[in-house]
Amino acid sequence: MTATEQQLETAEPTNIVIFGATGDLTRRKLMPALLRMLCCGLVHADSRIIGVVHDSNEAEWLQLLKDGFDEFSPQLNVDEASWLKFSSHLKMVSGDLGDEATYQRVADSLETLGGKKNAMFYCAIPPEWYGKVAQGLHRVGMVNEDNGYRRLVIEKPFGSNLETASRLDKELQSVINEKQIYRIDHYLGKESVQNLLVYRFANSIMEPLWNRNYIDHIQISASETIGIEYRAKYYENSGALRDMIQSHLMQIMTLVAMEPPVEFTADAVRDEKMKVLRAVRLFEPEQVENQTVSAQYASGTVGDETAPAYVSEENVSPDSATETFAAVKFYIDNWRWQGVPFILWTGKRMKARVSEVMIRFRKPPFNLFDSHASLPAANALVFRLQPDGGVVIRMNAKKPGLTTDNEEMVMRAPYANDIEHVADAYEILMHDVLIGDSTLFSRGDEVEECWSILEPVLKAWKDRFSIERYRAGTWDIAAMDELTEDCVGGWHKPTIYE
Repeated sequence: MTATEQQLETAEPTNIVIFGATGDLTRRKLMPALLRMLCCGLVHADSRIIGVVHDSNEAEWLQLLKDGFDEFSPQLNVDEASWLKFSSHLKMVSGDLGDEATYQRVADSLETLGGKKNAMFYCAIPPEWYGKVAQGLHRVGMVNEDNGYRRLVIEKPFGSNLETASRLDKELQSVINEKQIYRIDHYLGKESVQNLLVYRFANSIMEPLWNRNYIDHIQISASETIGIEYRAKYYENSGALRDMIQSHLMQIMTLVAMEPPVEFTADAVRDEKMKVLRAVRLFEPEQVENQTVSAQYASGTVGDETAPAYVSEENVSPDSATETFAAVKFYIDNWRWQGVPFILWTGKRMKARVSEVMIRFRKPPFNLFDSHASLPAANALVFRLQPDGGVVIRMNAKKPGLTTDNEEMVMRAPYANDIEHVADAYEILMHDVLIGDSTLFSRGDEVEECWSILEPVLKAWKDRFSIERYRAGTWDIAAMDELTEDCVGGWHKPTIYE
């Protein structure tokens, strides 16, 4: 029996309760994921999906979900028979999240499935409601696990700074146990991100080189070609630093830099990640300018399409100084990584949509070929996360012919040739919640530590009135070249492989 088959057997029948069941996240991501999970057995066939809906009747809600499949997931080909089968699992609870009676109706809607009233409560709602929902469930006894498990799933952002994150954690943990809280980050659900742990700890060739003696620096990036789309209200209050670096990229940094855990369990893995965060060198106010970059996209061309400037986007202030590009240079003060820069960067309206981890090795200690026109480039190991997940190794080889000149040779190993069988991040993460595996979810102390590290940067950027601009569809950010000028190879701009 495979590990996957064992996990499928342990997914018990569950009441999957979604707060915000008419929202964009539910229609775009959660319902398509749940449909696929039901089809392949990741959700038990006896489970129920309960939508908590405000100002709608059941017929309208069901039609909204059905239309959502056609609009956002046409590749699923949800015909009438598929819809009828899926909708048989659905039921609706009407109510306002600010009304005490709503939570009692939710409690009454839970069914005994397989002898238990297991429940997963998914908060697909604005963050300011997380604490109120947890308290409402607590008051009607719905966080008590006497008759089945009760797990609360919340989406990022987990606060907007250290103060708000701490306040949210205290509010949640006053009514529900930390082990029942699942802070979901869809980025960590990506197959290629999870594979980082396997690359590191299942291959003995990595470990001897995985330290400051051989590695010059590491760049972790998330480059997007899209703009802010429909998220202007959120993005104006967030910016790239909060949206991507504080949550997604710092989590990936911990996976790259962590020591081997004593066992592959949630707490063992997260303990090692916390050790990395606690070793991150804190910024002094005067260091922020030299170790960070912020910029905002101006108008330009992305692919074949003209892209407007950020300040011309709908619902964006014309004098906004919100960053759509952010970069931070971190140092981890421990024996393995002392002196090795970790450069995390992310941007919208960039030249290519690529996310990757680039490990740049030191140059050879003695260069036999320095008398020739072509000098060997520093080796690099690249873990491509998206779009074409896999591993890329950049090494030097002799040019063919009567010469000792060398050229860079690129060796690619794709992670999965058949992408149709790679599970969506929400499928993986919701299944982990159902089986009680919190390895890929952030613990409260991790979240607060990340905010604590970035607090000086947030304060320095808070009251700025101007910001560097870059043309949409380009890599034209001079400050990034300055940030990486002391790194071998400089700023690594991702390559799209054909």
